[in-house]
Amino acid sequence: MWLCADRQFPAAEALVSQLHREQFSRVEDNPVNIRVIDWIWHIRGRLALAPGHTGNEAFDRLDPLFRQAGTSHERTDDALSFMKKDSAAQDKMSVFDRGAFRIESEVTGPVLHYHLTSRALLFCFLAPLLFISIAQFTVVTNKWDKAHHESHEKPVIAPMHPIDRALGAPVPDTPEADGSGAEGDAKRPSPTPAYVFAGIFAALYVAGRILEHRLVKALFRKRLLAV
Repeated sequence: MWLCADRQFPAAEALVSQLHREQFSRVEDNPVNIRVIDWIWHIRGRLALAPGHTGNEAFDRLDPLFRQAGTSHERTDDALSFMKKDSAAQDKMSVFDRGAFRIESEVTGPVLHYHLTSRALLFCFLAPLLFISIAQFTVVTNKWDKAHHESHEKPVIAPMHPIDRALGAPVPDTPEADGSGAEGDAKRPSPTPAYVFAGIFAALYVAGRILEHRLVKALFRKRLLAV
């Protein structure tokens, strides 16, 4: 059944079904190993099931997580996939846009593998690069503007007339700078705010990437091992 806050959304069926088939196979089918970069916004993990639990029992325990507003999901005996759109802030998995789960039999017993994606993490990763680019562009623009003004503000000293030189007139003093250069520097845009925002988003990404991985794993473990 296709569920989204207990309402049916047939239009989402094709999308979620495609996700269910592709979520775990995309890396293997791609000739370029995108895992080199997709760790930025992808979270993968595994959890061993409690002794005696089957895949259906594990998904039954996880099922409440996918009965939230804006969430649609598909489930089989050994796999589950979901998609989220406009999820509520109260949703414990609202940071993730979609994901897939599968149960695999290993020597030690059945293991739940999960693969989640988050556009919010990707945005927080790219934002510092954008702000650093803005800051560097500002620095280059300021240097060019300063050099352009200095080339036009150099004082021009008129040569002395031969008669004045013959009469022993003193050489005219070199005009002093009027201080407009410092005033111009103050008026130019500063790259500091862009660097500050880059640092803020970088900190948000590092904290979010580590924290969200731990929180979601703890959430799954709590659901799977609940008595």
